Amino acid sequence: MTAPDQPVLRIGNCSGFYGDRLSAMREMLEGGPLDVLTGDYLAELTMLILGRDLTKDPSAGYARTFVSQVEDTLGLALERGVRIVGNAGGLNPAALAARLREVADVLGLRPVIAHVQGDDLRARSTELGYPGALTANAYLGAGGIAAALTAGADIVVTGRVSDASLVVGPAMAHFGWGPTSYDALAGATVAGHVIECGTQATGGNFSGFLSLPRDGRPLGFPVAEVAADGSCVITKHPGTGGAVTVDTVTAQLMYEIQSERYLGPDVTTRLDTVSLAQVEADRVSISGVRGEAPPSTLKVCVNELGGYRNTLEFVLTGLDVDAKADWLQAQLGPALHAESVTWTRVDLGAPGADTEEGASCLLRCTVTDPAADAVGKAFTAPAVALALASYPGFTMTGPPAPATPYGVYRAAYVDRASVTQVVVMPDGSRFEIADQIEEIDVAPAPSADSAGPSTAARPSTGPTVEAPLGTFVHARSGDKGGDANLGLWVAHDGSRRYDARVAWLLDFVTEARIRELVPEAAGLAVDVVPLPNLGGVNVVLHGLLGEGVAASTRFDPQAKGLGEWVRSRVVDVPEVLR
Repeated sequence: MTAPDQPVLRIGNCSGFYGDRLSAMREMLEGGPLDVLTGDYLAELTMLILGRDLTKDPSAGYARTFVSQVEDTLGLALERGVRIVGNAGGLNPAALAARLREVADVLGLRPVIAHVQGDDLRARSTELGYPGALTANAYLGAGGIAAALTAGADIVVTGRVSDASLVVGPAMAHFGWGPTSYDALAGATVAGHVIECGTQATGGNFSGFLSLPRDGRPLGFPVAEVAADGSCVITKHPGTGGAVTVDTVTAQLMYEIQSERYLGPDVTTRLDTVSLAQVEADRVSISGVRGEAPPSTLKVCVNELGGYRNTLEFVLTGLDVDAKADWLQAQLGPALHAESVTWTRVDLGAPGADTEEGASCLLRCTVTDPAADAVGKAFTAPAVALALASYPGFTMTGPPAPATPYGVYRAAYVDRASVTQVVVMPDGSRFEIADQIEEIDVAPAPSADSAGPSTAARPSTGPTVEAPLGTFVHARSGDKGGDANLGLWVAHDGSRRYDARVAWLLDFVTEARIRELVPEAAGLAVDVVPLPNLGGVNVVLHGLLGEGVAASTRFDPQAKGLGEWVRSRVVDVPEVLR
C-alpha cells in the first residue's frame, strides 16, 4: 500500500459505536473521495455484550451490523479502490472474516480479507488477577493493520486494538513510517482519536450545538486527510449535516483522555503540543503534534460478571413529596435484602405546576446482588404489595421486571513483549508482528505552561457577575471505566476576550473548584490537566462511576451529561469577560 508520493491519505469513519447509523458506510463511499474507510464498533460495555453472546454461541462475538454494511457496499468499495478497516471482529475476528468471505462469495466478489488477532488474553485471566474473567483483551497497536494492508488486504478486521490505531495502521502502510516515527505516529493518533467516534467530530454531542445548522440533515461522518508528516485536515463530505470547526474538533480531542500524555500502544502522544486552525469552512488543520516512545505495557480491558441488578421507579406527585419518599423507604427498606440498595430522587417539577407530570418527581430504587433471586421477585413483590398501602398517588413508571446480569470493568496491564499480534491472510498464511520499543533521541516537546494563546494573558480581576460557566465555556464528558472525564475549553466565538477567558479558566478550574461544582466528587481523587494550547483543561474524576457503566447505579452511568451539568452551574465571572 506504500505510496508516499500521494500528498494525503483520505481516511473516513463510518461508525463510532456498535449500533451507529447503518447507512453510514454507503453514505461515506458515495459521498466523496476516500482511500480508506474505518469503523469503530468496540467499547468497554460492547466487549461485555459480545462476551455474553459468545458464551451462548461460539460462532458469535463480533459486530453483526458490520456484516450487513459490507454486504450492502462491498462491490462499491472494490470498484472505488477503498480499503475497509474495522475492529468489528470483537472477540472473534476469525469468525467475522470467515463470514465476510461467505458474503463475498454470494455476491460473486473476490476481495482479500485479512484479520488480526492476539488481543484475547482470557487464557491469562488468572495471571492478570481476574480468574474466570468473561473477557480480557489487550489494546493492540497498528502494526497488524499496516502489515495486512501492505500484504494486499482489501478488508482488515481486528479484535481489540486501540481506537486510533484504525487510522494509524493505514497511514503507516501508506507512508512507510517505522516504529520510531514518533511525531508522525502521534499526529495520526490525534487524527484517529478525532474521527473514531464518528459524528461527535462534526457536531454530535456538542455543547455549542446552537451554532450548527440543525436543518434535519443527518450529521456527516468525519474524514481525516493525513499527510506524510502526520499532520492532517479534519473535514466531512460536501452537503452533509453538521459542521467541522475548531470547537467540534476540540470537543472530540477532549473526550475520554487522561492527561497531557495520551498513552497508546503505538506512541505516547503529547496533547499539549496539538495546534488547531480553521483553514476554511468545514476544514480544520491539526499540526505540531509531538510523540514519544509508547509505554512498555499494554492496557487490557477485563470484564467480569458482577452479579444481578434491578430497578423500580416510583412517581411522587404534588404536595409533601419529601414525606412521601420517606414513608415509602421506611416501608420498603426492611423487606430488601440485596447486597446493595441505592435510592435516588429525580426532581421534575414542583407543586402548582399546570400539568400532572410537571408536578411530579421520580424516586428510583436500584438493587444489586451476586444472586438473581435477591433482586428478582424478592425485590419487586414487596414493592407491588404497597400499591394500595403507601403514599397517596402511588404509581410506578413501568411494570416490575426480572433481574438482569451486569458486568464489572477492570483495567489490567501486561508487558507488551508477552503479547503476540498475528495477521491471518485468506489463504491461511500467518505472520507475527514484532513489537519492540525503540528509544531514540528526540527534542523535548514544549510543556503545557509554555504553549497556547493564553500565555501572555493573566486571569482577569475586578468586579464579577454571576453567570453559568457555559456562558463562554464548552464541555465534553464521558467515561473511562469507573472514572469520569470532563473537558472544559473556551469557545471560539470570535470574541477579542478569548485569551483573557482562557487565562481565567485555567486559573479557575482547580481540584477544589471541581469538588464545589460536582459535590459527588467531594471524597474522590481529582486530576486537573491544563491544556492551554486547546484553550482549556481536562479533568478526571476518579471513581465517580463506581465499577464502570454496566455496574454503576448513578443516574448518568457514562457521565455523558456531566459536562452539560457543570456548564449550567452558576459561578462568579469577571464582568470584563462577558
